[in-house]
Amino acid sequence: MKNTFYLNISTSDALGIGLFKYSLYPQEKFIIINSTLAQILGYLSKADLKKETLSNLFLNLTDRDAFFQMLRKEGKVKFFETLFRTKDLKSIWVAITAFKITAGNKHEYLEGIIENISSHKDTEESLSIERNFLQSVVDNIPDAIYFKDYLNRITKVNSFYARGIGLSSEEIIGKTDFDFFPNEQAKQMFEDDNQILRTGQPIIGKIEHTLLPNGTWNQAITTKIPIFDQKGKIIGTMGITRDITAYANLEKERRVMLINALKVLGKALEMRDPYTFSHTRHVANIAQRIGKALNWGEDRLLGIQLAGELHDLGKIGIPLDILNKPGTLSDLEYLLIQEHVKKCYDLIKDIQFPFPLAETIYQHHERLDGSGYPRKLNKNNILLEARILAVSDVLEAVTHYRPYREALGLAKAQEELIQGRGSKYDETIVDIATNLIKENAGEPFWVND
Repeated sequence: MKNTFYLNISTSDALGIGLFKYSLYPQEKFIIINSTLAQILGYLSKADLKKETLSNLFLNLTDRDAFFQMLRKEGKVKFFETLFRTKDLKSIWVAITAFKITAGNKHEYLEGIIENISSHKDTEESLSIERNFLQSVVDNIPDAIYFKDYLNRITKVNSFYARGIGLSSEEIIGKTDFDFFPNEQAKQMFEDDNQILRTGQPIIGKIEHTLLPNGTWNQAITTKIPIFDQKGKIIGTMGITRDITAYANLEKERRVMLINALKVLGKALEMRDPYTFSHTRHVANIAQRIGKALNWGEDRLLGIQLAGELHDLGKIGIPLDILNKPGTLSDLEYLLIQEHVKKCYDLIKDIQFPFPLAETIYQHHERLDGSGYPRKLNKNNILLEARILAVSDVLEAVTHYRPYREALGLAKAQEELIQGRGSKYDETIVDIATNLIKENAGEPFWVND
């Protein structure tokens, strides 16, 4: 057995690993070592190293005591990392793997290997510095940053996320969105994450309304991307969520101010021509009901409502004797009436809204067959909002009394829409309008809205 160990020692230098046999009792000393071990520790020969004890090689006394305590308790040590003192009193990182052998009651030995892991430790330290730097950067970003695994369990968060949830990072790791958010909200987050995992495509700039654990609502913008392993397989997701509540509130206040300013103009139109104002209010109600039937969102519904309220605002500049003239208009008077579309467009075109307000109003007298005005647009070039406004305008105008003629009634208005369905007016919008009338027992559904 002794000869076998010696042969292994003598032929192991090519491996770059230090091998040793060490006496623990009755005297501590190296019995057998290979040349590699002497080179690792900076000794010129194996004989020089044999003059040292294993205990004396430990740079840290606490590590030394822990190593020998583990040996006594378990009889072996696997990959014990510590700092050793070299011949020239420098330090190197080594990993020791050894096991204790008892030969009767007179002798105790250690047999094992010592590896130089300094380069590994240097790399590890460098990576640790980089990780700490990145973590510091991430923790100081005023956005919620979070990582999830393939099952949408949270694996890492930054400080901003933890503060928002009101828990420590340790309490968050391993949980899912269902642990922190209302069920419907968490379900949507899960669906978004699973979509990314399934398709590999990111979700960028999604606006979300989030109920926080403290009971307050905020508005946020979220971007989520897939995370890949070295083989290109998707293993999870990363998300960044920014709280834009303050900005959204500011934008909302700004929008309200603009809307109120425009409604002041509407009030001016009401004072000048109550009939036109009543008409625009009804058109707005019709258009909004149609938008709701199309399952439109809040912003789009607001846009179509405003378009309805303001679509005849350009008439404020038309003389009342022409605007309310009974009987037939001359060609010149009719051209002047048509100018109200362009006048309103010019009035509001430079005001920014998250919906095509000015263009919708500009197009509301266009017809699918190109017979409308002012630009004779055809079906492919007319906004859906403008198509809704066109149907709403005709439905209200034909139904109710105007200063220049008596009310023609709801039946006549439906007849006009049905005759022009698919040629002048959008088929889907006409169908929605007629269905809403049926649901209201054949009466105007917009008067009391």
